[in-house]
Amino acid sequence: MQLPTIPKIGRLSKKRKITAAGAAAAAAVVLTVTGLQVTGGSAEAKGDPAGFSVDDGQQVKSLDAQAGLASQQAIKEEAARKAADEAAAKKAAADAAAKKSAADAAAKKKAADEAAAKKKAAARAAAKKKAAAQAAARAKAKAAANRSTKRTAVKAAPKKAAPKKIVYPDNLDGWIREAQAVLAAHNIPVPTYNGIYRNIIRESSGNPNAINLWDSNAAKGIPSKGLLQTIDPTFNAYHVSGTSWNVYDPVANIAAACNYAWHVYGGMDNVNSAY
Repeated sequence: MQLPTIPKIGRLSKKRKITAAGAAAAAAVVLTVTGLQVTGGSAEAKGDPAGFSVDDGQQVKSLDAQAGLASQQAIKEEAARKAADEAAAKKAAADAAAKKSAADAAAKKKAADEAAAKKKAAARAAAKKKAAAQAAARAKAKAAANRSTKRTAVKAAPKKAAPKKIVYPDNLDGWIREAQAVLAAHNIPVPTYNGIYRNIIRESSGNPNAINLWDSNAAKGIPSKGLLQTIDPTFNAYHVSGTSWNVYDPVANIAAACNYAWHVYGGMDNVNSAY
């Protein structure tokens, strides 16, 4: 069976050509079912034994109408599909834009939250540092105040009274005890009271102005003098600081004689005769 020619098909687009071809094919199927064959502008019924002919003008017009309807329907369907595709594309774009906007908003919120957290942490750290500095300043001020108070207390403390000077009696007993105190103050071994006393009695009978003008020392021009009969060279050599340089001074004479006896005899307690 030869398909009918569709007028002006060359001017149709590719999709419309496909639609028109489909319509023509549909018309050919109709003709086949009805038993018609189109040849050179006429249709012949093969199924009827008697045969008949159909006017070719009417047949072509009918096919053209059917093809036009089918083409219009295909165009409408294509337009509907295109509109649906465009709507879907727009919806997808809108969804993507909304999703991106939501993601941007979430990222912005996250950044803002992190910045706020950092700012808050920095503020806490600054407050902590300030509090520590203030506490240190208070502690320093308190320590300074305590030191000042202590210094004030020390300054305000009454001075200790100087040790009361012992006044020894101006006699043999007082001279011996004062001489012992002088020796102790200079870290010189102190002889016993009795050791000093018995040597004084033997040498001068307790007379601080006694002088020997008849012995060998007197012959040499250096007579023995004072309570313990010391010669000037010995007195000067063993003089104890803080006492008088007068050989007749009883305390100075006893102190020098005891110092000499310690160096030479190991102490006045070891002297039992003229020395």
